[in-house]
Amino acid sequence: MALSPAAVPRREGLRGHLAMLSFSALVAGSFSFGSLIANDIDPVALNALRFLLAGVLIGAAAALGPGLRRRQFRAPWRFLLLGTVFALYFVLMFEGLKTAAPVPTAAVFTLTPVMSAGFGWLFLRQRATPRVAAALAIGGAGALWVIFRADLGALLRFDLGRGEAVFFIGCVAHAAYTPLVRKLNRGEPALVFTFGMMLAALLVLTLYGAPALVATDWAALPPLVWAVLAYLAVCASAMTFVLLQYAALRLPAAKVMAYTYLTPSWVILWEIALGHGAPRALVLGGVALTVLALALLLKDD
Repeated sequence: MALSPAAVPRREGLRGHLAMLSFSALVAGSFSFGSLIANDIDPVALNALRFLLAGVLIGAAAALGPGLRRRQFRAPWRFLLLGTVFALYFVLMFEGLKTAAPVPTAAVFTLTPVMSAGFGWLFLRQRATPRVAAALAIGGAGALWVIFRADLGALLRFDLGRGEAVFFIGCVAHAAYTPLVRKLNRGEPALVFTFGMMLAALLVLTLYGAPALVATDWAALPPLVWAVLAYLAVCASAMTFVLLQYAALRLPAAKVMAYTYLTPSWVILWEIALGHGAPRALVLGGVALTVLALALLLKDD
């Protein structure tokens, strides 16, 4: 039976929400697994290889699916801009994980919806309703409570760890990426557009990180590094890039990034599964606020 005109956008929106739910779970794993190897390999070298492996997977899927055509890569500066932005995010993420724990780092990630809403207005003139603004404020408060480990004194002193501060800069780049995708996409399929971005990111990382790539003793890396790299390339890169791209074309920027509020909750589950235990109860209060913010952001006006 044919769907009504109103049902088609609703169905597309639902698919966007499902894509971001999967995205948040997979991204959360990169925090827990990434912290295990952050000090074993240079972040630039790690991410260059990550983008190479993920690019092969995405490129093959694009070639077998919608196909790769020269006209799809017109205005290559678009891919270079997006690739640079995302490469910056990932490098700074692993630089931050050298000293920051997974849960507080994931909490920093939940500040991206606030920044994404700002970039959404700047690039697309998307305006936040009072309810969305309230949700962003609640989520931001919950994130700060987790980042400062439920220590009011540390919050008032703004005693932020170096790792969290470094990663925050990366999150600014990530927040800009979502509305930029919507602004710069010219009808290219998600797989093709993601492939172009990944090639550009690989180029940037290879040129910038050539010394680190040469200096890395790849044969001496522990097996855990390669196992985590496989997860990062397949699950936390190839799959999440496509999911984010897919959702960004169907949902407003603020709602896309709203799913980042689930990241600390997923990370806590990952940490428990890895045998690292759960944070103390007071910290969980901040996580609860981020979940409340997600519910408010996803509610239709």
